[in-house]
Amino acid sequence: MTETELDFSEFMAARWAPLYRTAYLLTGNQHEAEELLQSALARTCVKWSSIRAKGAADAYVRRAMVHQLASRWRRPFRELATGELPERGHGGGLDVRADQLVLWEEIRRLPPRMRATLVLRYVEDLTEEATARELGVSIGSVKSQTHHALKRLRAALPDLELQP
Repeated sequence: MTETELDFSEFMAARWAPLYRTAYLLTGNQHEAEELLQSALARTCVKWSSIRAKGAADAYVRRAMVHQLASRWRRPFRELATGELPERGHGGGLDVRADQLVLWEEIRRLPPRMRATLVLRYVEDLTEEATARELGVSIGSVKSQTHHALKRLRAALPDLELQP
């Protein structure tokens, strides 16, 4: 195994859990999250030797995930409705409390771009500028998406206190 492969293997082993959490929150589905993260990591592995700032590799993988999801958003047909509910599976290692479950169900109902904005801003704790860079949009778009997403969540969950 070459030094480059070893460095990437170490990165992947150390960062899998937090990157998986992000993928899960972006997709809302365990299998899609695994597929999204594996695809982003494969792209990262190919480019690993050209990534100068290895400390920014998380951002590179997150951006790859967001870009891959963005291409799905543009597709006219995204989901297949079935008569059976899928098995819920585990929640990506997230703590499960009743109010969090209710909040998460409402977040999953948001359009994908709003959901991605909230995940990057509040779960990944990125600034508006960093979120805009990762999504490939303007800062104003991030502010607008955040505002409208929180407005929808507040309307759907008036008993929860949602901080901006």
